[in-house]
Amino acid sequence: MRPVLITLLALLLATVVGVGATWMTTTRGTELGTLTIGAWTARPRTGTADVDPYSRATIVRNGELPIGTGDGVAFTAMADDSSKPLDGRCDVVVSGVTPAARFWTLTLYDRKGHLVANSLQRYGFTSQEIIRQSDGSFEIHVASRARAGNWLPTGGIERYTLMLRLYDTPVGVATRTQRDAPMPSIATVGCL
Repeated sequence: MRPVLITLLALLLATVVGVGATWMTTTRGTELGTLTIGAWTARPRTGTADVDPYSRATIVRNGELPIGTGDGVAFTAMADDSSKPLDGRCDVVVSGVTPAARFWTLTLYDRKGHLVANSLQRYGFTSQEIIRQSDGSFEIHVASRARAGNWLPTGGIERYTLMLRLYDTPVGVATRTQRDAPMPSIATVGCL
């Protein structure tokens, strides 16, 4: 009787640890196949048949449709270049250039993956509508209060995520450095 109880306890413990580890990796993600450039992070293999099982489980759990490798790549940022979490009560500036791409979008999401509600109903910018400097660079102000130029309202939420999607781009699995893919910088310039 005692060996049966020990076996059942071991199976129960293994189940709890397995389910707990799976839940953690599907909610927090893993570093498998991750491409990080500055504050931006992408998982270029998620849109391929070579996706790792943890990323596949995360995709299923979130119900998202990843961009296929032939179509482009999606980068996310949850913090600025100095690792300070993006705060909707602060003024954040996204500036510079993007890697070569036929088209790109920059979108603001809350931490649950929903578009951030705001009175302007502006949720992001595209490469075709952005106001640029003469050298091709741009500056986007992400803030709760209106700003001149490219302004993306945060609605004053506490934490948010920026997603930069690059379509028809050479950036992908082989990309490793800022020189391979010049990503825009993210800087917190002030808080309320």
